[in-house]
Amino acid sequence: MVLGLQDEIRRSEESRYDHRLHGVLLVAQGMTCPEVGQLFGDAPRSVEYWVRHFEDRGLAGLVEGARPGRPQRLSEAQRQEAKAVLRRTPAEVGLTGTLWDGKTLSVWIERRCEVRLGVRQCQRMFRQFGFRLRQPRPLLAHADPELPKTHKKTPSVKH
Repeated sequence: MVLGLQDEIRRSEESRYDHRLHGVLLVAQGMTCPEVGQLFGDAPRSVEYWVRHFEDRGLAGLVEGARPGRPQRLSEAQRQEAKAVLRRTPAEVGLTGTLWDGKTLSVWIERRCEVRLGVRQCQRMFRQFGFRLRQPRPLLAHADPELPKTHKKTPSVKH
């Protein structure tokens, strides 16, 4: 139940702001940062940051700043080109194979865009583009359905 409530607090910027505000209020009322951290399920260091930001900038210090993350390695134009090329077969763009997978897309991006992306990152791109990875089907899937019957130890009896 506690984890569910903590997840709910982390869902929106507004609830995270309120969470930090309550933490700073408890510190202002005499609790220590480790006590507030333990009570809230946060690291004491986080509570210390909240208090310091509040002391430096007031309530604005508790507002969540931008979290840009790592910049994308492909431009938007390159991403759109990759999305378009996935509608073709790898053979049509000079690669081997009949189905796209993370490794094949990684090779194409490195050749075309001169950017190295890992296989997992390319697999993630499939989901981002709304594609799903298809596993190659073994040759048995296309085999003659009568062929396995000839190798059975006990032939089927027809009535």
